[in-house]
Amino acid sequence: MKRKMQMALSLMLALVFVFVTACGNSNNEGGSNTGSTNGATNATNEGEAAEPITIRVASGDINANWDDMQSETGKFIQEKTGITMKQEFPVGGTDAEMFALMVASDEYPDLVMPKGSAGKLVDAGALIDLRPLIEEFGPNIKKVYGEYFNRLRWSEDDDAIYTLPSGGVGQTYFEAGGGFQLQHQVLEAAGYPEIKTVQDYEAAIKAYIEKNPKTADGQPTIGMSLNGGEWQILISVTNPAFYATGAPDDGEFYVNQDTHEAIMHYQRPEEREYFRWLNHMNDIGLLDKESFVQKYDQYKAKVASGRVLGLIDQDWDYGDAQNALKAAGNFKATYARFPVTLNDTFQDHSFQGTGYIAGYGIGITKDAKDPERLIKFLDYLASDEGQVLVNWGIEGKHYNVVDGKRVIPEDIQAQKSNDNNTFKKTTGIGNYLLSARYGDGVKDPSGNYYTTTFPEQIQTAYSEEDKKTLAKYNATTYKDLWPADDAFPERKYGAAWTLPFETGSQANVIFQKTQDIMKKRIPEAILAKPADFDKIYDAFLKDLDDAGVDKLNAEFTKMVKDRVALWSK
Repeated sequence: MKRKMQMALSLMLALVFVFVTACGNSNNEGGSNTGSTNGATNATNEGEAAEPITIRVASGDINANWDDMQSETGKFIQEKTGITMKQEFPVGGTDAEMFALMVASDEYPDLVMPKGSAGKLVDAGALIDLRPLIEEFGPNIKKVYGEYFNRLRWSEDDDAIYTLPSGGVGQTYFEAGGGFQLQHQVLEAAGYPEIKTVQDYEAAIKAYIEKNPKTADGQPTIGMSLNGGEWQILISVTNPAFYATGAPDDGEFYVNQDTHEAIMHYQRPEEREYFRWLNHMNDIGLLDKESFVQKYDQYKAKVASGRVLGLIDQDWDYGDAQNALKAAGNFKATYARFPVTLNDTFQDHSFQGTGYIAGYGIGITKDAKDPERLIKFLDYLASDEGQVLVNWGIEGKHYNVVDGKRVIPEDIQAQKSNDNNTFKKTTGIGNYLLSARYGDGVKDPSGNYYTTTFPEQIQTAYSEEDKKTLAKYNATTYKDLWPADDAFPERKYGAAWTLPFETGSQANVIFQKTQDIMKKRIPEAILAKPADFDKIYDAFLKDLDDAGVDKLNAEFTKMVKDRVALWSK
């Protein structure tokens, strides 16, 4: 799911949990977040455009659709602010390695989006405190964060603001991007059965594959494939274990909502049974045998071929492959999404509330030549005008205003729905969500939503197959199939995956060991003979014990409780 998503549990985990699947506070009417843009600030920002400058921006996330500010929106921003961004991404290594090299050389670009390496940069003195700049030149930034501005401070002992989180403020989740996926043709063939438990999911796949062992072009039909060959093992294999057993996304930990005690989530007996089900799926031949050895490109190519009936993934991860199916007109092989659980005693907690969790953000480095200019640039993007621009594009090109409502023309919506990669690179829409921004569901002073993700627009973007499937389940969006946002109490610590272990600490060393153990033992347990499953899972838990997981749990429990105390002030 969209998640969502400041810091990660470690540099390794930073590669994974960029998209947090957690839910923010509803704010459909905008509340204190709406209002007119500060005219003096906008005038100042526009004045800066008289002197064009080029800045360097290092991003920990690779954006294959970055338009180098040559898109329609990118050029508009250039003209408006006079700033040209040159983005740099990890090349031949990870984001953690890229920022570690910067620290080693003590040389930095103007702006950084460091993901889980923010702590390393702060320790190195690489990031400047943005608080004074925001107070003087960032009224729009401050307005966006509103009541959550205090959550931007670094720690109990350090009141500085080193990064501006890019997670949407006032977020309401109108759509579900995760869960378990089934092709529309599988559901149709089964008569659109109830899909609530893993047994329901398994039965639909089994029935279809028995009648269709091969595709039209003679390739073997694959029951279910997992993207477990690379870092997405957490997204496609292990994260679903807590969703399917009634827990929210707290990274690699399970946090007791009453006591705030934390344990590594694999230690939960419920999750052992989820992995046993995957072992069963492998045993009966419904799990792709290449699930743990395939590369990401191989996984996407397999999905794009139309022969994979089921996935357990997030839509952003398989989206490229699904877009290829749409481009080929093979909509029946695209996917519906369901909140599947181990049995009917559990509920999917994907949307358990967090309040504003901040998350990954953007910072200004000590080497920036003109921090004042940069904060004004980020403040423009946070203004009402800027927010509409980065989310909707340019009026008359990407949307029109009809009877006071912003409307996306049919041809533009078709491009966005069916070839989003090209759309994003050509228009630039979605490429400039860099810092303070409003979440889905927040309205601007005109009464329109700041973003294009709201029920009516979501429904417009659905294919006919989506609409037909949803109608069979008495739903208008996939989110309707999930428990309501207020079904569970809000987490007082936000989302635990945003809590970092200190680089080089004993806890971080132990955590890295547990990750290596997990990546070995979980695939081994799933692919084993059923008779050997418990023996291997027992060995997995013992390996965690030997690595010091009890010390890790104690340290993480303290971090969660400290966050609760910090945010309760």
